[in-house]
Amino acid sequence: MPTTLYRARLIRIVQSRQNARVKELRAAFARSARTELGLLAIEGSRLLQEAISCHLQFATVFVQTGSEALLDSLAIPENTEVLALPPQVFASAVNTESPQGIAALVQPPAFTLDQVLGGAQPLLLVAAGVQDPGNLGTIIRSAEAFGATGYVTLPGTVNPDNQKTLRASAGSIFRLPGITVCEDHLFHELKQRKIRTLAAVASRGASPAQHDLTRPSALIVGNEGGGIPDEILRRADARVTIPMPGAVESLNAAIAASILLYEAARQRSNP
Repeated sequence: MPTTLYRARLIRIVQSRQNARVKELRAAFARSARTELGLLAIEGSRLLQEAISCHLQFATVFVQTGSEALLDSLAIPENTEVLALPPQVFASAVNTESPQGIAALVQPPAFTLDQVLGGAQPLLLVAAGVQDPGNLGTIIRSAEAFGATGYVTLPGTVNPDNQKTLRASAGSIFRLPGITVCEDHLFHELKQRKIRTLAAVASRGASPAQHDLTRPSALIVGNEGGGIPDEILRRADARVTIPMPGAVESLNAAIAASILLYEAARQRSNP
């Protein structure tokens, strides 16, 4: 296979869509999930830079021919395999309408429940049935921004590895400890650790300011249309409702989560 040297980096040129690495990248993007080897597909300079900043392990970097200059702005670890793909081959492997010219297969971080629930004053965001990947990514980004110690996704929530979730998180998903667990296991652990659970509901809950969010807390946000499932509502310690003087029935899940996280950050900065 022919090779070329670009800015002191050896790049292998791949012309075929049937190349094993290209097929692996295509499958990862198509599934919006990790490969059989646990690798995650990411696209675009910004997300690759976030992965580099978080010291993720790179398996392969794919660059579209003609876009090799993108490599100059990225401190890709040495000895990383770099493949150059013609535009049509690159476009066949990624899942965006306007390919950004660079993609990669990386080893994502693996967090434990102890990491998510640990710390002296845990503040968790629990996604219970959030199905829009952009909403989940925004929630994770807000959770990091407002000092949450971790997030949990319950069954029925969109896979955090979804490509739209990764992009919306803007790299927060690589840094903020997160895990997917079943409801019974989560509530058992929350009770054992004395972490208070607050379920966000559209009405009949106390306002966020009435809750002491300086305490170890888990904020639960539900499905965009149906809210939090009844079986989870029954297990929550309390309910919280964001006051809304305007004539709207409810807020977008990501906006609601962000407001609650902001209130928690406000209380914790002024205990």
